[in-house]
Amino acid sequence: MNHDLIPQPKPATGALALEIYQLSKRFGSFTAMDQVSMKVEPGTVHALLGENGAGKSTLVKCVAGFQQAEEGSILIDAREQDIANPVVARALGIGMVYQHFTLAPGMTVAENLLLAADRVPLLIDWKAKRAELTAFLATTPFQLDLDACPSELAAGEKQKLELLKQLYLKPRLLILDEPTSVLTPQEADEVLGHVRAFARSGQCTVIIITHKFREVMAYADAVTVLRRGRAVHHGRVADTTPALLAQAMMGESAASTGLPQEGQPAAVARARDTVSPSAAVPALQVRGLSAHGDRGTVALHGVDLMVRCGEILGVAGVSGNGQRELVEALVGQRPRLTGQVSVMGESYRATRVDNHRLKVRSLPEEPLHNACVGALSVAENMALRDFDQAPNTRGGVLRFGAWRARARAWIAEYGIKTQGENAPIASLSGGNVQRAVLARELVGDINVLIAANPVFGLDFAAVDEIHSRLRKVRAQGAGVLLISEDLDELLALCDRIVVMSEGRIVFEVSAAGADRKVLGAHMGGGTHPPVNPPQERAAA
Repeated sequence: MNHDLIPQPKPATGALALEIYQLSKRFGSFTAMDQVSMKVEPGTVHALLGENGAGKSTLVKCVAGFQQAEEGSILIDAREQDIANPVVARALGIGMVYQHFTLAPGMTVAENLLLAADRVPLLIDWKAKRAELTAFLATTPFQLDLDACPSELAAGEKQKLELLKQLYLKPRLLILDEPTSVLTPQEADEVLGHVRAFARSGQCTVIIITHKFREVMAYADAVTVLRRGRAVHHGRVADTTPALLAQAMMGESAASTGLPQEGQPAAVARARDTVSPSAAVPALQVRGLSAHGDRGTVALHGVDLMVRCGEILGVAGVSGNGQRELVEALVGQRPRLTGQVSVMGESYRATRVDNHRLKVRSLPEEPLHNACVGALSVAENMALRDFDQAPNTRGGVLRFGAWRARARAWIAEYGIKTQGENAPIASLSGGNVQRAVLARELVGDINVLIAANPVFGLDFAAVDEIHSRLRKVRAQGAGVLLISEDLDELLALCDRIVVMSEGRIVFEVSAAGADRKVLGAHMGGGTHPPVNPPQERAAA
């Protein structure tokens, strides 16, 4: 008998096979997901791409039991399952790591890991549990102090703890939503490398939602693209390119998006404007700036930086290293302990009068919370900067008609999707809120623009548009300070990049000569001294 002809049983594996068949989900009259089908092979990493609003979150929430579709089927290992809630999903071996942290900040790492389980015993044998957790951590590349609290951890460590919570439960399907948004390049490679190895070992199947083509090309086996609630592309990553994926996502030529083409590094993917930074008076000069953090400890330690006219200076760093405090101290939302700030050679105290006089504008992170009043209309929010100046007022009387007329013009110019200028700005999507703030902040002459994570969480079309407008501000001779946690964004847009770590500027380099790994080393807390002392930078 030829034993080679006898079918051999497949080795046991924990990874499940997922098939989604014509899944549809509606919210009132809005169809968020329209007959989406997708197949995820067991033991693979499957990337899910799409613009904001394309249906990615709705899809994975249906798989994880947080939402239920009106039509279609979800099959686990070729058997249809009714995933009515997250408890059912967990019983099937489905786990999810969310983009935003879900940790208990006052509990230890060990306690957070145990809380991830569906059931926690009334009495815990901590000696046995600590031994079990220590052994579990030894199987991962992530080393965390079991007695530390999340409030003491850096953002990257918190993200690792979120992943560890799910890995501890040994999921058969792991869903990751933007898992590297707060990680350095090295940490991102570490996390995704471990997840890929975990999948390829046959223990787990992985779905990863990401906005970063580099992560898809480097770590995923297959990819599905959603557009306007429909699945428009399925394929093996080895058979595609970032340009083709971008075209599928936006339904247009990727050449117009400025996205990296095959084999093209992110740093040169977008042609820089031919603008020569002015060596005269700096647009923005910061000397010895210090400020407290939210807990009363010093978060900024004598920060020195300078932005020339006609350049974009990027500030890189892992979240939580003083970037937010820097922005707030510069725009007047946080008191300064020490230091001097000047704009075009004149002292700048970040008052409303200074902003108008010295032509300083800002695009804060989370604009709906930091730059808008959600209950006010789009037109009213667009008028917040100059509502008391002509032609928006006459004889001390506010001209609401002028506000609305200008808002209509800006809505058309910036392609803002809204029910009208009278709609509450809180009813707009994140990208459209950002466009509305852009319209308000970029009108007229500008000397300095401070932009903090201006495209975080936005779809590629919105990202491209906002990046284009930042370049135009630079081309007009203004100095742009761009704070971002996305190295690809900084490498593509900036002329120079500085790295913040623990509230200090620790490294500076020209964007053209920047190395991703070197930047990541400094972002991760490297002890290297700055390339140039602050005094030399200021005098340059």
